[in-house]
This record gives sequence, structure tokens and C-alpha cells, in this order.
Amino acid sequence: MFVFKSRLALAALLPLLLIGCSREGDITSLGVITTRSACPSVAIPVATGDITLFDPATSRDASAIDVVANITNVQSTCDETGEYIVTNVSFDVHAQRRNPSGAREVVLPYFATVVQGGDNVVTKSVSRVSLNFADGQYRASTSGAATSRVLRSAATLPEDIRKQITRERRPGDADAALDPMADPTVRAAVTRASFEVLVGFQLTQEQLAYNATR
Repeated sequence: MFVFKSRLALAALLPLLLIGCSREGDITSLGVITTRSACPSVAIPVATGDITLFDPATSRDASAIDVVANITNVQSTCDETGEYIVTNVSFDVHAQRRNPSGAREVVLPYFATVVQGGDNVVTKSVSRVSLNFADGQYRASTSGAATSRVLRSAATLPEDIRKQITRERRPGDADAALDPMADPTVRAAVTRASFEVLVGFQLTQEQLAYNATR
């Protein structure tokens, strides 16, 4: 089980107030302007952005560390114009080895997972990246990519929920100071419509435990 370093957009959890030509972040008499995007946020789950290979494989001594790699520079583009919201994710992988002698290829598996509501895994795929060390070279780099598709209707708030969140609240109204997200029904609907794309190394249980305790 992964412990996710969730990057759910704060905009997905705050009231959406559409007021004239106001800009996001503006403070008005009705509240703070914020915008909710249907595009999923992108993140690396905790303890899956690094991988350490040992030689011998059963040792966990520092002297046995063979190759260390990490995922960095995660970027994404999102197209939410069609029936499906398509997110393309790219990232870099940098690695360093202990022994620079000889040319060597190291193949590492990575996953891409679509998660709904913070804990419901919708899809998962596993791919691989290849790192090629030249003779005498300590370091190598490569890049990876992943694509996710989320049904637009699943990432769209129901109309009644949207109206409840965006309803104008004037000073003096009985519920003017009440946060719509305090309503369990509203909060559950926003959670269901929130998606994340998570990428990381496909680690064994032993590798996960090492990352969590080092």
C-alpha cells in the first residue's frame, strides 16, 4: 500500500465563485475567487521517486549500493476539450553507479496510476526506462512518459452541487459564513470528481521498505 503525497489542487476543495471579470485570487464581497480544473493533478507517491539497486542484492550495506536512480522534472499537459480528459506526463530519470568500469544498461520499471478521490485506483500501467552508462561513466540519464484518460463526465461536478457551491452568499444571510465543503454531500461529490495521475518506480516490497526507513 502506497502512502500518497497528494497534490490534489486546493482549487478542487474551495468554493467556486464566478463574478463578472474578477480574477482568481481576488477577494470580493462574496468571497475569494478560485477556479476548479477538471484536469487531474500529477504527483509522485511518497517513497517511489527513488530506487536503489544492491550488489549483492540481499545486502543493505552502504558498500553494496550498486545503482541509485531518481525521478525528477515531472511535467504534464492536459487536454480537457473532448469526451475524455487526456493527460500526458513526462519526467527525467537520473542515475549514478558505484563502478564506472565497462558499458552497462540498467532497465528500471515505473508505473503510472490514475487515482480517483485520493484512494481509488482506476487504472495502472507499468513501463520501463533504459539507462545506458558508457565505459568510465558514473552517471546516466533518460526520460519517461505516461498518458492517462479520464472520462470527462466523471471529473465534472453535478449541476446541483455546482450551484450549491457557487450560489451567491450575501452578508447577513443565515448561511453566509458556512463553507459549502462542510456539507458531507458536497464534499463527497468534489472528492469523487477529483483525480490524480501518480508516477513512480515500480518497487518491490523490500525496496519500498528500504526507501521508507533509510
